[in-house]
Amino acid sequence: MADFIGAVDQGTTSTRFMIFDHDGFEVGRHQLEHSQLMPRAGWVEHNPLEIWERTQAVIGSALTSSGLAQTDLAAIGITNQRETTIVWDRRTGRPLHNAIVWQDTRTDSIAKALDDDGRGEVIRHKAGLPPATYFSGGKIQWLLDNVDGLRAQAERGDALFGTADTWVIWNLTGGPDGGRHVTDVTNASRTMLMDLRTLDWDEELLGFFGIPRAMLPAIHPSSDASAYGSYAGLRRAADVPITGVLGDQQAATVGQVCFAPGEAKNTYGTGNFLLLNTGEEIVRSTHGLLTTVAYQLGDAKPVYALEGSIAVTGSAVQWLRDQLGIISGASEVETLAAQVDDTGGMYFVPAFSGLFAPYWRSDARGAIVGMSRYNNNAHLARATLEAICYQSRDVADAMTMDSGVPLEVLKVDGGVTSNRICMQLQADILGVPVVKPRVAETTALGAAYAAGLATGFWSGTDELRQYWQEAERWEPTWGEERRRGGYAGWRKAVERTLDWVDVE
Repeated sequence: MADFIGAVDQGTTSTRFMIFDHDGFEVGRHQLEHSQLMPRAGWVEHNPLEIWERTQAVIGSALTSSGLAQTDLAAIGITNQRETTIVWDRRTGRPLHNAIVWQDTRTDSIAKALDDDGRGEVIRHKAGLPPATYFSGGKIQWLLDNVDGLRAQAERGDALFGTADTWVIWNLTGGPDGGRHVTDVTNASRTMLMDLRTLDWDEELLGFFGIPRAMLPAIHPSSDASAYGSYAGLRRAADVPITGVLGDQQAATVGQVCFAPGEAKNTYGTGNFLLLNTGEEIVRSTHGLLTTVAYQLGDAKPVYALEGSIAVTGSAVQWLRDQLGIISGASEVETLAAQVDDTGGMYFVPAFSGLFAPYWRSDARGAIVGMSRYNNNAHLARATLEAICYQSRDVADAMTMDSGVPLEVLKVDGGVTSNRICMQLQADILGVPVVKPRVAETTALGAAYAAGLATGFWSGTDELRQYWQEAERWEPTWGEERRRGGYAGWRKAVERTLDWVDVE
C-alpha cells in the first residue's frame, strides 16, 4: 500500500500541494501564488487557466522535492476557495470568463432584489444562506446575463459551472477528454442553489436565478472512493484516485478533528471562518450566521455546522503590503505592530467587500477611525491585527447566542496563526484561551483525511483524533474593563462603515 496522501489546496491567493504520512505529518509541499485581477472597484477575478497551470506545477514540484513518485500516493484530496465561480466550454476546456471570486461585490443588486421580493426567505430556509454577493448563485446569474451566448450554451449543456474544486477535478481527470464534472456537498451548500435537506440542486432555487440545471455538476459526499475519478499525472505515470473533496473551511474543520457537536475552529487566511459542528441537526441562525454542510463521509448522514464568514482578515495585511507599501512582507506586520503597546485609539475596519457575518452589509466600505497626529504606521499595523480579532469576536458572540453554548477555548489554524501578537490579541479580545495544533495548515490536512478515510488509509475518525496535538496556547491577559471598552470602540467603528455604497 502506498504510504502517503496528497492534497491540492486551491486557495484565494495561491495553490499548494501538500503530502502527509500516516501520522498526519507533512512530508512535502510546494506553493505558487496566482494573480488577483481587479478590473473595477468591488470586482475581484482570477484566471482559471492560471489556477490550472499552478495546480499542475505544485503537484509535480512537491513530489520531486520530497523524493516521491505518484505511485507513493494512496489518494488525493481536494480543498478549495469556496463560492468562486467559474464557467467554461465543455468541448474545449476554455473558460468563458474570468473566475468571479467570492470577495466580488458586483452582484449586490441581485442579492438586494432577492431580499426585497421575499425570495430571500426561501433561500434562507432551503439553502441556509442569506442572499449575499458572497455566494455563487448570483455570480452565475450575472455571467448568464452578461456574457454573450452563454445562456444558450448553458441550456445545451455546453457551458459548465463549477467552483474551484470542480474546475480542478475536471482538468485533473481529463478535461475535454472525459473529465468528471462533480462537486461535494460542502461546496454545493455555498451556492444558494442546494437544499440542505435533500443535498440536491433545488428547482425552485434554480428558477430564482434563471440557471439551467444542465450546467451544474453532480453532487457527491465529501469522502467517496469512486465519485471523483483519478489523476494520471503529467506523464501518465500512475492513476491516483481522487477520493476527498471539501470546501476549504469545512476541510479545516475536519483537519481540526471537530467531529463532535459543539466543537469549533477558526481559520485565519485571506478571510476568517469560524465553524461550529452542530451534528446531524440543521440549526438555523437568528444572529447572522450561515447554516452549512460541515462534511459527509461516505454513506453516513451529513454533518452540519453554523459558520461565521469574515471577508477580509489576512488580506488586510496584504493590503498594507501591496497597496500602502508600509511592509514588504506579511511577516513584517508583527515586527511593526510590536513597536507600540496599543493602537493609540485607532480602529481599522477592512470592509473592502462589504461586511459578512454577522452583519451582511454589502453597502459597507473600509474605514480607519480614531486617528490623531500621534498615530503612525505601527499603530495601523496593530489596528490591522486587532481588526482580525474583533471580527472573530463578532462571530463568536453570535455563535454563542445561536447555540446557547459559551465558547471555552478556540482552536485556530491558518497562516496568520504564525503571528504570535495576533494570537495573543485574539485571546485577550475573546477572553478565552486560543490553541494552535501541531499542524497549522489544517485545510490541506482535512482534505487528506477525507481522501484517506475513503480508501481505508485511516480506519475512521477515532483514529484521526489521536493525531491532533496542541503546539501553542495563548491565555488572556487583558482585564474585563479593557476588553469591554475595546470592543465597544470596535462596534462604534463598524457603524461608521455602513451606508457608504448605494445599492440600487
